[in-house]
Amino acid sequence: MVKNMVQIPNTIYSNKSPKTIAYTIIQKSDAIFSSAMKRSVKPQFILLLLIVAATTFGFRVAVRNGYHCEKSQPLDFPLFNSTLLELAEIDESEPKSSNEILQLLQQVNFNFTVRKWVKSCSDEDRIPMSRSVIASIRPTVLAWLRKRFTESLTDWAGKRRFEPEIMTELINKVKIPISGTKKKYSSCAVVGNSGILLNKEYGELIDSHETVIRLNNAQIGSYPKNVGSKTSISFVNSNVLHLCAREKKCFCHPYGTNVPIVMYMCQPVQFLDYVICNSSHESPLIVTDQRFDMICARLVKYYSLKRFANEGLFNKTYEKWYDAHDGVWFHYSSGMQAVTLALGLCDRVNLFGFGKSNVTRHHYHTNQTKELNSHDYEAEYDFYHDLVKKPCAIPFFPEKFEFPPVVIHR
Repeated sequence: MVKNMVQIPNTIYSNKSPKTIAYTIIQKSDAIFSSAMKRSVKPQFILLLLIVAATTFGFRVAVRNGYHCEKSQPLDFPLFNSTLLELAEIDESEPKSSNEILQLLQQVNFNFTVRKWVKSCSDEDRIPMSRSVIASIRPTVLAWLRKRFTESLTDWAGKRRFEPEIMTELINKVKIPISGTKKKYSSCAVVGNSGILLNKEYGELIDSHETVIRLNNAQIGSYPKNVGSKTSISFVNSNVLHLCAREKKCFCHPYGTNVPIVMYMCQPVQFLDYVICNSSHESPLIVTDQRFDMICARLVKYYSLKRFANEGLFNKTYEKWYDAHDGVWFHYSSGMQAVTLALGLCDRVNLFGFGKSNVTRHHYHTNQTKELNSHDYEAEYDFYHDLVKKPCAIPFFPEKFEFPPVVIHR
């Protein structure tokens, strides 16, 4: 671990070539951190040494209708700063998650957990469930629930590793279970929940796409002119399904039992919601592969660190970034992960409702006005803009991955 503050060399202000300066700084940072970064949970006082502004660096990017990144000639400086990449690899949540999984797999009170879940459905305005029904849950049902819960959690937990090739496997993991074919969707609309959607009438344009991906059970009934009415895939985080599963008006199926659900697992215990909801959902209910989750985690952390570093050159430490973003709770948004999913499933991707305005609500369908500190939306917007203009500047994707054209509608 690096214990002392490492200052950026004063040569940054000399008359040398910006490329030479950038290369020198990056090379020096490699020497400093090559032996220091060993996946510690909370490194302290680590300097972010990223000099990436387009005015200082020049990326040589090959842009085509389908973006396959090929460099026409060797660069005289690295495309990515290795220190920033190493920092993005640090998984702050891993110890906590691993401990939770271990406890769940070893628990002896699983029956109590199930009964507590069912009992929560008996409250007013929720699924009617009498005490006698709760008490009469058959041992065979409890045994089945435990078996499916344990199998699903074990399979999911065993895939927690960084494997970029998962981006090329999304057709097999998601598209085939949903549609039965390997052919990519010709066009996809990913509809975010930003309040800016109410400023435009994109409803008809959104519905014209072959596939419409909506987020976290956003309401559409009152806003068809703005957000459309078609839903092909519901993308949710497990906290949302956890709440939906208990509500009588929702109960696992916010857009109906025939709309496929793709879900990111926030808490391992919520595999219980997955097992229960999956038993009554007619279309596939798919939990995202942890290898895919890890791609998204590194991407958003990379862009967040990059933005943080570019705000100034001095006194920028990893610890200060960590404290500013809720530390272990920092993670990507559902929208960011849905966009990344669409990159592997669609020939063309159009984004709606991604962005913010000082005169609109955070979500178009709620009264929420503040953003969560655990997300870095500005960093995610940087990622979206790179998808549009320079996808080859995006790290962590497989070398031969072809980015589909992406358009942002504001």
